[in-house]
Amino acid sequence: MSRQLVACMLNISEARKKEVVEKIAKAALSAVNPPKVKPISPDWAINATALNIFQDVDYNRSVITLVSSEDYIGPCVQAACEKAYELIDLSHHEGVHPRLGAVDLVPLHPISEGVSLPALGKVARGVAECLLQVVPGSSFFLFGASDPAGRGLVQRRKEVGWFRRPVTYHDLTHDLGPMPTERYGLTGVGAIPYMMNVNVTLDSADVALGRRVAKALRATTPGGLPGVQSMAFPHEGKVEVACNVDLLPANEAPADHSMKASLGGQYFYTPADQIEARVLKEAGGVGVVGTALVGFTPEEARRLALHALVHAHAEAWRDARKRRM
Repeated sequence: MSRQLVACMLNISEARKKEVVEKIAKAALSAVNPPKVKPISPDWAINATALNIFQDVDYNRSVITLVSSEDYIGPCVQAACEKAYELIDLSHHEGVHPRLGAVDLVPLHPISEGVSLPALGKVARGVAECLLQVVPGSSFFLFGASDPAGRGLVQRRKEVGWFRRPVTYHDLTHDLGPMPTERYGLTGVGAIPYMMNVNVTLDSADVALGRRVAKALRATTPGGLPGVQSMAFPHEGKVEVACNVDLLPANEAPADHSMKASLGGQYFYTPADQIEARVLKEAGGVGVVGTALVGFTPEEARRLALHALVHAHAEAWRDARKRRM
């Protein structure tokens, strides 16, 4: 059995019903933790933990951070998705954040150095194929190492229509399953290097300003920050610049940019303090209310997961707090 750890930052389209979100997390854990299966090793008391549940009421979107081994991450995530499809009806969803699926995103991330992305891509695709059998009407698009062409998440989201509004579900491009429906929508499934979420809240309600700042930060903009993808949304009376921060392979890290090393120097990423500093610069005198790292760095995720697995702390999210930096 593999001792290599994998994280899934499961994105679901529900945050206003706490009990629903927690039922989804618990379904993932009960699928693979004792007494249903034996532990991987005598020094691991359980096989999976939920490190964090981040719920955003305005977005009506939650991110559940699940961690398990390569052997158990598939059934763990599949169980969470099954429960989410059962409890979330996308046709009744309201929220300012873009989404296409009741389960919107199922990204698998290696957080141990020995995890192969191609192998993890097969695991992720296997999850989608199993869900097609047990949840009739579910539909999927593939990204990263699960996609035969290796296309990244941003590219795939553009291709399938994730950013378009309003959404016409029967027109959505998809890779697996039937035509998407309003009940389940379209779910993205794939395997990519670890991705962090850094959200910076401006001391302003000017959405146009937020969008200008977000555009300046993007890696695709000349002079943008490496590995950063960003959008701006109204949030709790202010504007939030929401950033996905990708880990970049060492050979893609720019030599003249101060990036943090990760996973034994295999990857590098733009740290949150640099993102906040760039937001302040681009905002032209508008201050920042706060900066939140949603979840953990990959090193933190691995350390906390190992502690939780050894000490049988499946619901580790109960000790987690939203951190401001």
